[in-house]
Amino acid sequence: MGKHLPAADPLLRLQASITARDDRLLGWLYDHGVLTTDQIAAALFPSLDFTQRRLRRLTALRAVDRFRPNKADGGSHPYHYVLDQLGYDHVHAQRGLPRGRRDQARRRKHFLTNRPDLPHLLGGNQVFIDLAAHARTHPDTELARWQPASAYHEPGTLYREGGDPNIIIAGATGFPRPDGAGIWTEGRRSVPFFLEYDTSGENLQVLIDKIIKYERLYLLSTWAWPVLFHLPSARREANLHHRIAGTDPKAAIATTTAELRTALAASPAHQIWQLPGRTGRHRLIDLPYTDTHHDDQYPTHHQPTLDERAA
Repeated sequence: MGKHLPAADPLLRLQASITARDDRLLGWLYDHGVLTTDQIAAALFPSLDFTQRRLRRLTALRAVDRFRPNKADGGSHPYHYVLDQLGYDHVHAQRGLPRGRRDQARRRKHFLTNRPDLPHLLGGNQVFIDLAAHARTHPDTELARWQPASAYHEPGTLYREGGDPNIIIAGATGFPRPDGAGIWTEGRRSVPFFLEYDTSGENLQVLIDKIIKYERLYLLSTWAWPVLFHLPSARREANLHHRIAGTDPKAAIATTTAELRTALAASPAHQIWQLPGRTGRHRLIDLPYTDTHHDDQYPTHHQPTLDERAA
């Protein structure tokens, strides 16, 4: 009898099938946990049908897995996608990381499917997905960076040379833990930002306490990024602005609402961000910040500063 040829390594078979778009998706799922079919389609693909075909292929290759939560009032939500084990192995190989645990995908899927704040995670991810979708149809723009909340869980990650060492030694509780961070570019300009995604499930004082932590970071550091508070309603936004009126926060706090975005069919890149004590709204790219390290990485002809807040 002839010798049987060895079966192809499943990871090598997957890597032979991966496109640049697949690679970006797997990296997002590694960093941000879970995305829905609609989110993936909006950010990466030309149509929902194309998206579904590609996701079926990636599922068959064991790059991704999926689940479909039930709705409280009956029926089910769209498919939610997470990494399968070969997806983890691929990302680890791409990033030069040691091969992960063999049950990593199963454990992560179990955690995400049982996560009580899954809607909050998906909502925060949606803001970045909307920026990526905007960039897909506006060639002069780009979501140049998207970092998850976990990137800022340790206080040392907020420290920069020249800042106060207390940022490191004071512990994580005294400093902000944003829901994500990113860098948005348009033309020859760019702006780094933090995101705080609010579902109104917490008392308004929780938002005030978060602003206080960003103020503390600003006072002890050499840099300050705008903090985007994405709120559910105009009433919630008005109440927040009322609470901070007259305090003149040094950190660049900017707010918008899901209601406003829905009414205007606006992306986070549009002129929807309100600064405390200022009239009108501003584009994301025009929000002020201070960060020489960012300017060195993303040199442009002009960057807005904290002293140039438009009236």
